[in-house]
Amino acid sequence: MKVLKFGGTSVGNPASIAAVIEILKQQPAPLPVVVVSAMSGVTNLLITMAEQAMQGQEYTGHLTELQNRHFEVVKALLPIQQQNPVFTRLKIYFNELEDLLQGVHTLKELTPKTRDLILSYGERCSAFMIARIAAQHFTEVLFTDAVELIKTDSTFGQAKVNTELSELLIRNFYTTHQQQLLIVTGFTGSNDAGQVTTLGRGGSDYTAALFGAALSASEIEIWTDVNGMMTADPRMVKKAFSLPELTYTEAMELSYFGAKVIYPPTMIPAFLKRIPIVIKNTFEPEFAGTTIQYKCQPSALAIKGISSINKVSVINVQGSGMVGKAGFSGRLFSLLSREQINIILITQSSSEHSITFAVSPADADKACLLIAQEFELELLAQKLETPVAEHNLSILAIVGENMKQTPGMSGKLFHALGRNGINVRAIAQGSSEYNVSVVITENDLAKAVNVVHEAFFTNLNKTLNVFCLGTGNIGKTLLRQLQEHSAYLEQNNRVQVRIAGISNTRKMLLNAEGIDLKNWQEQLQERGSQANLQEFVQQMKEMNLPNCVFVDNTASAAPIEHYAEVFKASISVVTCNKLGNSAAYNQYDAFHRLAIQHGVDFFYETNVGAGLPIIRTLKDLMISGDRVQRIEAVLSGTLSFIFNNFKGEANFHDVVKLAQEKGYTEPDPRDDLRGTDFMRKLLILARDAGYRMEAEDVQLENILPQASIAAQTVNDFYESLKAEDAYFNQLKQRAESSGKVLRYIGKLEDGKASISLQMVDDQHPFYMMSGSDNIIAFTTDRYKERPMVVKGPGAGAEVTAAGVFADLINVGASPLTP
Repeated sequence: MKVLKFGGTSVGNPASIAAVIEILKQQPAPLPVVVVSAMSGVTNLLITMAEQAMQGQEYTGHLTELQNRHFEVVKALLPIQQQNPVFTRLKIYFNELEDLLQGVHTLKELTPKTRDLILSYGERCSAFMIARIAAQHFTEVLFTDAVELIKTDSTFGQAKVNTELSELLIRNFYTTHQQQLLIVTGFTGSNDAGQVTTLGRGGSDYTAALFGAALSASEIEIWTDVNGMMTADPRMVKKAFSLPELTYTEAMELSYFGAKVIYPPTMIPAFLKRIPIVIKNTFEPEFAGTTIQYKCQPSALAIKGISSINKVSVINVQGSGMVGKAGFSGRLFSLLSREQINIILITQSSSEHSITFAVSPADADKACLLIAQEFELELLAQKLETPVAEHNLSILAIVGENMKQTPGMSGKLFHALGRNGINVRAIAQGSSEYNVSVVITENDLAKAVNVVHEAFFTNLNKTLNVFCLGTGNIGKTLLRQLQEHSAYLEQNNRVQVRIAGISNTRKMLLNAEGIDLKNWQEQLQERGSQANLQEFVQQMKEMNLPNCVFVDNTASAAPIEHYAEVFKASISVVTCNKLGNSAAYNQYDAFHRLAIQHGVDFFYETNVGAGLPIIRTLKDLMISGDRVQRIEAVLSGTLSFIFNNFKGEANFHDVVKLAQEKGYTEPDPRDDLRGTDFMRKLLILARDAGYRMEAEDVQLENILPQASIAAQTVNDFYESLKAEDAYFNQLKQRAESSGKVLRYIGKLEDGKASISLQMVDDQHPFYMMSGSDNIIAFTTDRYKERPMVVKGPGAGAEVTAAGVFADLINVGASPLTP
């Protein structure tokens, strides 16, 4: 036979109770024993009424609400002719409850005994009502008050069960009534004097386990509103999934550290009798759920789940008087035990100089006071420091029996936390290695659970939370590319890119759940607030999302001012903005050091060659031990187009005009022809190659005559170019007469950087170029005779956005992430 327990959400309204009846009708013989909780929210309502009565406040409105909820279920699920007897019995319960509350109101006193009695009416009303509803579908149904069968001590609110006596009473009762469907009240028992006690919040699970153990049930089913026990709290982790199996130990660990699906002591009676516990969903009964049993099938998962306790306080006791002092820990924890202060986590340094432990925040101040009193002499002698409680902390725990067989578990945990800027305040691990627990700041808990979940369950997609700055050509193209390739990324790269923020100079929009890229422009326009870069960065930090990336698609100096702040918040930066890396060397160096210090990425491939893999190629050469002797490059798409087309009968003036018409140049072409942008790119390459170089260290040859540079307007500039046709034609003819072509080439060699107009022959790798191609040649110790050449389009929104895209997908790429 089975024992089935239905929680508050399973009996919370007429529809859910009807679902419970259908589940019971599907059960094979013999009839199960059914344990039920109070309707969802009723226990809290009873507590509220009791406290209001004690404080002399009005509580009758809540009492009416309680009565109406039960009466509505009866009206919905029972024929009219069968309703009155049920109303009468329920009304008796509510009258008794009202008398109790009136007594509390009169005395202004709420004892634990009275509180337990008041709370028991939630389960009594629920079980009686469901028994009468079930009687329509089963021949024999018996409402069973567990107060008569489960015997406890007199610790009201958290009563200890007399297991031997309770099991005897349950067996005898079941033997007499096994032909009936028993609907049993959960949560309650009674002491030797017959006074009602409660088993603690979640105690209905315990009731089910006690009945299952007493009757040697084949299994105990806990019916709730989720599909079994999950890898993490689904309210925090959207990717959490149900576990098919857990051992008793794993389930106990997860339950202790906050997994609320079952109540931790529930498993003890089942554990002793090795009875499987199955967690199932009342609203999806066909789902297999989670089976908790003595032994499980071998699993490929290193851990089974991640659990947490949201609010804890940590107390640190330290001092030289503890070192080598036998019995110190005994005095400390015996003191706390006597005062009923529960210790959640303990860790001690190997030097014995300190002991750190976590308690409930409600107990923290009391614990510090008690310790100060107990160790008064040690404090006066300065052998101990005054204990101080640290608040607003949480505990995160990874749990699984396979952990002890898998090396690197702690490393993976701390890498995931560290990369996301989550500081660990204390660590605890038992020698059994079933559990590794860490204490972290409460504000970091949701982020921590998500990043740890991604680190350990690598079969799931990794999520990047991205904040995009700039919606010009490159920014707009990047968002389109991400939208078009999202399905491919998830399927082939196991990466999900969630755009959590978009801003331009006019509007900004942030949404932790993600912005739909199908209509982001409309959302930004309609729902966006006025753009404020400082506020955008601040909100990004406050959202505290895991795997966060700041993408700068602008050419403005304003975002650069926030890079350091972003790095310090453990947020990676991907940028096509050259200004950050090409300004003062100290700034370039600071950005790189901050990224390393905070364990995040700083990617800027598009600073040099749009989508071409130039920076990554250089770094790979250096990492592999190759020595770069010389770098030659054409790194201006504009100048490349101009000199690729300045041949034959073409005039320099006409070619520059054509480049502007095709959109290759800035509105004033001199901004390109001066070579400043080229200089910035070469400077970044030089720095990445290991040279401490400033902009003024790059020798930049000016290819324009002085008259063209000094022209007042763009039209005047073009007129000056016409006037200098002879000068430019002479350069072209000199190159052509010697079988060469003109190329504006940057060179880095022996720590010196220069950019100049050069003539190259057909043996040079830069001879054959077309369009606006960029090209770079690396001459190294390994590529000495024939340089390594990277060539392709070096400008344009599509290729630049693709380069940003590639950098973005590479954020966080390591053996620990997909």
